[in-house]
Amino acid sequence: MTQLLPRIELESQPGTAATAAVIWLHGLGADGNDFAGLVPELDLSGCPPIRFVFPHAPSIPVTLNGGYVMPAWYDIMGLNLVDRQDAAGIQKSEKAIIALIENEAARGIPYERIVLAGFSQGCAMALHTGLRFPYKLAGIMALSGYLPLADRYPSERLQANAHTPIFMAHGTQDPVVVLSRGEDSRDALAALGHPVQWHTYPMQHAVHPREIADIASFLKQVLKDAAPTVAQHG
Repeated sequence: MTQLLPRIELESQPGTAATAAVIWLHGLGADGNDFAGLVPELDLSGCPPIRFVFPHAPSIPVTLNGGYVMPAWYDIMGLNLVDRQDAAGIQKSEKAIIALIENEAARGIPYERIVLAGFSQGCAMALHTGLRFPYKLAGIMALSGYLPLADRYPSERLQANAHTPIFMAHGTQDPVVVLSRGEDSRDALAALGHPVQWHTYPMQHAVHPREIADIASFLKQVLKDAAPTVAQHG
C-alpha cells in the first residue's frame, strides 16, 4: 500500500460529515499551506460539506534550479517545460495522488464527488492523474499550468473522465508557465472532446480575485447534486 502523503485537511462545514472532497495540489517549491488559506475566501453557499485536502509534495533535487532540493511533484529539466519531461517522476506522483483519492473513497466520499485541483506543477499533475483515473471524478481544476506528457495522452486516456468538466485558468502575463502553454493544453483537450471551461485573468503566475469567485462557481456546478435533497410533499 502506498504511504499517504502528509497533508492539511480543512472541512468547509466543521462538525458536519463531508460528502464531497477537493484534493488541491500546490506548485513547485510550495507546500499544502499555499492554498489552504484560500478556502475561507470561497463562497461555498449551496455546496455540500466539503473536505479540502492539501498534500505536501516530497522534496527532490530540481534540475532547473541547479539541483536545489525543494518540494516538487517531478523534476523540471528546462524553462520550456515540455521538451524534456520527467516521466518517471510524474508517474511516481500520480501513484501518490491516486492513493489520496482512494483514501477519500475509503472514508465514504464517492469518486464522482471528488474534485482534483492543482496550481502550476500541481495543475499538471491534476490533469495527468485525473484524466487517466479509471473512475469518474466530479471535476478537474487546472490553474496556471499545462498538460504534461501530452504526446502520450491520446493513447493513455481512459473513458471514465472523457466528459468530466475541466476548469482551466491562466494569467495573461504569466512568465513561469506562459499563456500559450496553457492554450496548447486547452486545445489538445478540446480536440479530444473534453469539456474545457477556459478562463484568463490579467495577472502573472498567481491567483486573481475574480478567479476565486469562478472557482467557487465551478465547485457549486460540479458538486451541487451531492447536496441532500428534500422530499417534496404536495
